[in-house]
Amino acid sequence: MAQTAMTVRVDDNIKKQFDALCEQFGMSVNAAINVFINAVVRTRSIPFSISAEENLTRKQLLDALYAPHPETPELTLEEINAEIKAAREERKERLNRKKEAI
Repeated sequence: MAQTAMTVRVDDNIKKQFDALCEQFGMSVNAAINVFINAVVRTRSIPFSISAEENLTRKQLLDALYAPHPETPELTLEEINAEIKAAREERKERLNRKKEAI
């Protein structure tokens, strides 16, 4: 498996604390970062809670989360269903081609 190097900037004091904790855990900093990265990829989420400033209400956060991206056009329910139907038909055709090839 090919590997690549990453460079990350971290506050010096936090880095020292992190190094000490990793040593207590019996693992290298590299191993700890790899554990984190693998957890993010595996779960497709950050493995801890991230919260916003206190002055934002839950409604404001949800509104921001669900607001349409300015470069992404809104789809109607009919358009969404048409895309799903087309994807299903394409999948069915691929499966049939595989069956015919066998």
